[in-house]
Amino acid sequence: MRKLLIAVDGSEGSLRAVDYAGHQFSGIEDLRITLLHVLPYVPTSFWDDGHILTKEERQVRREVVDIWLRNQQLKLEPIFRSAMEALLKRGIRDEQIETKGVSDSTDVADSILEELADGGYQTLVIGRWGLSPAKRLLMGSVTSKIINHGTGKAICIVE
Repeated sequence: MRKLLIAVDGSEGSLRAVDYAGHQFSGIEDLRITLLHVLPYVPTSFWDDGHILTKEERQVRREVVDIWLRNQQLKLEPIFRSAMEALLKRGIRDEQIETKGVSDSTDVADSILEELADGGYQTLVIGRWGLSPAKRLLMGSVTSKIINHGTGKAICIVE
């Protein structure tokens, strides 16, 4: 079985990656596609108060974090739906597609690379924004990190 991982975040770049993958891989009977979305870890403002929390403060904090996570996960459904619709239009069958969300990531690129290795995928397709060379140097990039650390796998970057 051929396994393809597509990282999606709802951006134009990730939707182009989905469309590209649908075009390139449609018609392959033994294909399994996983759409992966990585939620960044809970913002530091939710857990770093500069002091040890009391039992009551921890309970309130847990409720705030749970609400934040639920709201973030609600955003996944439309992202996955758009990606699935694009794949279905390209001839990929519904039963060939699965979705996966990761919500405890401290580093998006590391989470994608971990899933790529652990899931036994042969290929990763990922979109990217067209950053200028200066911005890429200053900001870093998920794509750059994946290219530099994604050895042993086919990695397709769609711009």
